[in-house]
Amino acid sequence: MTEGRIIAEKDGYVGNVIFDNVAKHNAVSKAMWDQLGDAIEAFDADEDVRVIVLQGAGEKAFVSGADISKFQDERANLEATKEYGASVNRGYGAVQHSAKPTIAKIRGYCYGGGMGIAVCCDIRISSDNSSFCIPAAKLGIGYGHENTKVLVDLVGPSFAKEIFYTARRFDAEEARMMGLLNRVVSCDELDDYVEGYTDMMTANAPLSLKTTNLIVNELLKDAGDRDMSLCHQLVENCAKSDDLEEGRRAFMEKRKPAFMGR
Repeated sequence: MTEGRIIAEKDGYVGNVIFDNVAKHNAVSKAMWDQLGDAIEAFDADEDVRVIVLQGAGEKAFVSGADISKFQDERANLEATKEYGASVNRGYGAVQHSAKPTIAKIRGYCYGGGMGIAVCCDIRISSDNSSFCIPAAKLGIGYGHENTKVLVDLVGPSFAKEIFYTARRFDAEEARMMGLLNRVVSCDELDDYVEGYTDMMTANAPLSLKTTNLIVNELLKDAGDRDMSLCHQLVENCAKSDDLEEGRRAFMEKRKPAFMGR
């Protein structure tokens, strides 16, 4: 059987990250967590990439969770379990702290670690036939502070507790009502809808997107932990950029701006 993998490919200004383990509904192994971190970090460093889209291969799943069939090897002892956890945290962290806007394009199952990946993204767009679940309580798993906080920041403490307490599945419309999803569209519309979103975003000034992304991330930290000098520097970088002048000229000339990210 083919091992699961992360496919990273560029399409114009968009970096696509694809969870490819179709036979197991895109369940993620330790190797895939490592590859996820590598892919996001590479796209972060690529000046041609302005938006990153994460999605699952096939039609049935975004990510169905961890690849449990690998646990006997990947979590065989305490040391292996620590190494596995480090890979998971690096993958989550790369997505959550990416300087580029990230979109989770969700079709089908979005369970466990799949929900963890999705909530680390900036925007979540889902097909209406998707379903969501964090089954940790059914498996005796305790979620750590950082991963729990990301969900609480997104949906609030009450819904976060409901998701963890019940460990039940819920559909896309309920996920949207909770605040987990930005948009829900039909399965047939999903590809075109996300493409339209990325077209809108990549047409805008990259430095402006980066500034908003990083400042919002700072605002989610406790007040004493916020890097206000970074926030001021990001705004100053925009004020001194060629793109600011390009935006002004394009407005006066009644044309679309051609931003270069500098």
